[in-house]
Amino acid sequence: MTTPGLTFYTNPKSRGRIVRWMLEETGAPYATEVLEYGTTMKAASYLAINPMGKVPAIRHGATVVTECAAICAYLADAFPQAGLAPPVHSAARGTYYRWLFFAAGPLEAAWTNQALGVVVPPERSAMVGYGSFERVLDVLEGAIGAHEYLVDDRFSAADVYVGSQLGFGMQFGMIDKRPSFARYLAGLEARPAKQRAEQLDGAMA
Repeated sequence: MTTPGLTFYTNPKSRGRIVRWMLEETGAPYATEVLEYGTTMKAASYLAINPMGKVPAIRHGATVVTECAAICAYLADAFPQAGLAPPVHSAARGTYYRWLFFAAGPLEAAWTNQALGVVVPPERSAMVGYGSFERVLDVLEGAIGAHEYLVDDRFSAADVYVGSQLGFGMQFGMIDKRPSFARYLAGLEARPAKQRAEQLDGAMA
């Protein structure tokens, strides 16, 4: 049986770094296509892959996936031998989905608004999915606590995505450098796949 080709569309100065890390964790072979902002990223050939004209995206055989959390979830299922997702019919699977999409929704929205200086009046907090910035960080801190990983103390795609969001936010001062966050990230940064991904993107940048 032939393994379908896997192509990764990215730019080293983008969220593509999240997917690069995830790809390196799978151990699967893949081709990389680097796109430039404002030119090849907006070309008709790429808009046929992602009409948003943004990276990252992947093509796996006939399947196209965009959005970082979706790509991470897809790759974990496409390459089960890497052990990057808990069994489908398990309580851990629910926890895994929870934190993947908590990071894609409340966490990213909260730190983005924080970076833009958007202040949600307390009486209007029910209108935003994350409620308040501090509540989001408190909830995430409670999940990480003294644990090494988010789901059953085993590394998963949820750690790739949540760790990437936390790392980016802390690097640029949008998320508080709480001790538990720093400890959690230090463990993730030590992973060989993460280091390979950083080297590859660093060379391209």
